[in-house]
Amino acid sequence: MDGAEGNPAVNREDESELRQLDSLDSMLAASDRWNSFYSDRARPCPFFVSAADECLSAWIEQGLLPAGRAIDLGCGHARNSIFLARHGFAVDAIDYSATAIEWADEAVRAAGATVSLKCANVFECQLAPSSYDLVYDSGCFHHIPPHRRGQYVDLVVRALKPGGWLGMTCFRPEGGSGFTDDEVYRHGSLGGGLGYAEERLREIWGHGLKIHELRQMKEQRDGSGLFGKSFLWALLAQKR
Repeated sequence: MDGAEGNPAVNREDESELRQLDSLDSMLAASDRWNSFYSDRARPCPFFVSAADECLSAWIEQGLLPAGRAIDLGCGHARNSIFLARHGFAVDAIDYSATAIEWADEAVRAAGATVSLKCANVFECQLAPSSYDLVYDSGCFHHIPPHRRGQYVDLVVRALKPGGWLGMTCFRPEGGSGFTDDEVYRHGSLGGGLGYAEERLREIWGHGLKIHELRQMKEQRDGSGLFGKSFLWALLAQKR
């Protein structure tokens, strides 16, 4: 018998940790907020567009991301999922908000694309190890609270195939709330999302992944057909 399975003390420690995580999650619960957020499609939100991220387009155009199996974490209304599907990827897409998934389903159908959509908490999804050639995250990571950050990184790295890629956009310091990790819990909120300095992103993602590119996202003009805001980072990293 495995030692951990046969040791009640270890099991109690695991259960205590899970209860602590659940308690912190409850403090920062945001499901109702996200449903409300996505219910008003006319709100002046930069990413309420149909255009894909400029960095994702560039990486595919450069041949860095050959078509394969992809998952879009925090897919929103599926603008990047649709783009990936159109470029030959088999795409799974998940979002915490049921309202976002409803919008995504409409958008996918209108585009005539094939995307497998699921409303779920990313931490409750059973992503098979080494199952994806690409994990794409356009704004999910900066909404992950500090107590879940390490778990999220592990989840992403574990889901990637050897040699697989993580593509991500997230807030630069000027784009985020300015909250420190401690302030998140003092305020009981991420304040709209956490901003990250370059060295911090390299520290967080540089253990299981080799960072290929980390740059400021390129601001896009109206009519460019792509999405890009300079207050975001664009990160591309490969599983070692």
